[in-house]
Amino acid sequence: MIIVAILFLILLFLGVPLAYTIGISSLAFFIVTPDVAWIVPIQKMVSNTQSFPLLAVPFFVLAGNLMNETGITRRLVRFSTVLTGHLAGGLALVSCVLSTLMGGVSGSACADAAMETRILGPSMLKRGYSKGYSCAINAMSSLITATIPPGVGLILYGVTGEVSIGKLFLAGVIPGVLMCVILMSTSWGIAKKRGYPVENDRPPKLKEVGKSFIDSIWALLFPVILIVGIRFGFFTASEAGAFAVVYAFIIGKFVYKEMTFKGLIKVVRTSLGDNGVILFIIMTSSILGYGIIYDKVPQNIAVVITGLSENKYVVMIIICIFVFIAGMFMEGTVNTLLLTPIFLPIVEGFGVDPVHFGIVFMTTVTLGGMTPPVGTAMYSSCAILQCPIEQYTKESLPFFAAVFAEIMLLIFAPQIFMWLPNLVFG
Repeated sequence: MIIVAILFLILLFLGVPLAYTIGISSLAFFIVTPDVAWIVPIQKMVSNTQSFPLLAVPFFVLAGNLMNETGITRRLVRFSTVLTGHLAGGLALVSCVLSTLMGGVSGSACADAAMETRILGPSMLKRGYSKGYSCAINAMSSLITATIPPGVGLILYGVTGEVSIGKLFLAGVIPGVLMCVILMSTSWGIAKKRGYPVENDRPPKLKEVGKSFIDSIWALLFPVILIVGIRFGFFTASEAGAFAVVYAFIIGKFVYKEMTFKGLIKVVRTSLGDNGVILFIIMTSSILGYGIIYDKVPQNIAVVITGLSENKYVVMIIICIFVFIAGMFMEGTVNTLLLTPIFLPIVEGFGVDPVHFGIVFMTTVTLGGMTPPVGTAMYSSCAILQCPIEQYTKESLPFFAAVFAEIMLLIFAPQIFMWLPNLVFG
């Protein structure tokens, strides 16, 4: 695997797309390991896509794109503005609330960061916010989608690690809301210090909140229906994805009446591209995953980590540091698929609940998308507002500190959020 790792790094730094980087470097393993038949990589690429739970990914991607096309996003923006517009740095707080509400719609941090920056970014600049601050809050707030159901990352983790997706969805609710509160507090403190403007001159009236809530009710009900449906056996996680597509289409076409044939074609085309990228990465990752298991990499890493400490909390912190560094160079989907089979058995050996680890792991993995040099959410926000990476990095430091604090809290105090899935699922 040393040759594979070297080739992987070379291709990565040459700018070769990640799917090809993984596939080419994985094939090198079979060249240097002649006792493994060449039919294996082909079998792995095909068999890894024949997973029923994996169907949830393309379904939820399609559902998210449908909901973005039907006016649900605009209604959520209005609802978020009503709730937080009277506070200092109101538009920054809108970004945090909107990410929390959009977690159940987009399921993707990169998509959320791009959407919010495109909607809120220009208005923030006009109101006097700095480019770095605007990009930082829009990118960092998208981290909330890592745990708010139905995050695509949680589905991939659940499928790869054979962990209950229903439990992961429920376990992610409280950490997602907590992340919203922490990021809102941080952004409010910065906005207050700098004198950034408020959007509304008074707190909202109950009638205004109620009207905006009712206008957004179909989007707000979406994650609730999914969790209830999975818990009571109305559908599996994959079937929930299919339901989400039908739900989004019906709301867009017959309730809001904003879904047009042209818009539907655009959604299908975008979803095909998104799903093609995800599934191609999954296919090539399966080859590398075989090589990792064949060379007993998880066992060797486990020996190294357990040699550093036998305390499960210290082990989780070490893993989080490794995952965060990996996230600085590789996209979150890749890290989830490659690192879950390595680290999940290790923490389970220390008695850590796989659902607990999944929430911590996915938060850390997704955080990598907000960091240079290859953070996708970071680049999406900076590209839209034409913000230099240096400005973004400087302005994002307080938010990183806040997120790291929450990760430590999730590691040492899992009872804060684990009581909910344990209560519902037993």
